[in-house]
Amino acid sequence: MVDTLGLLLGVMVTAADTGDRTAAHVLLGQVADVHHRLELVWADGGYTGGLIAYCLATLALVLAIVKRSDDMRGFVVLPKRWIVERFFAHLMRTRRLVRDFERRTASAEAMVYWSMTLLMTRRLARPGPGRG
Repeated sequence: MVDTLGLLLGVMVTAADTGDRTAAHVLLGQVADVHHRLELVWADGGYTGGLIAYCLATLALVLAIVKRSDDMRGFVVLPKRWIVERFFAHLMRTRRLVRDFERRTASAEAMVYWSMTLLMTRRLARPGPGRG
């Protein structure tokens, strides 16, 4: 789960037999506990169903589904979806995350945190307007 800048809010790596919607219940709860100002979450069409009602009733979060229109043909950039895709692209620049080398979900999560730490320190070290 990332914010609108593409920075990591939370990560959960699960076994292949765990569905995304099931894991989303746990991850959204963990992120909502830590980030109290979180009000709106964008997700793709795979997170529809009871998860929307669960977020609103239990976590006081609005879960907005970003869907692709039926009349669109070919590649189309979806609003807000590019933020997550950019995050995935960054993860794929980390050699160890390109393939599933990890045997444990905890070590795979640690590799995601490590990769994001590299990205965030690069952004902090880069001189920006008024910093150099």
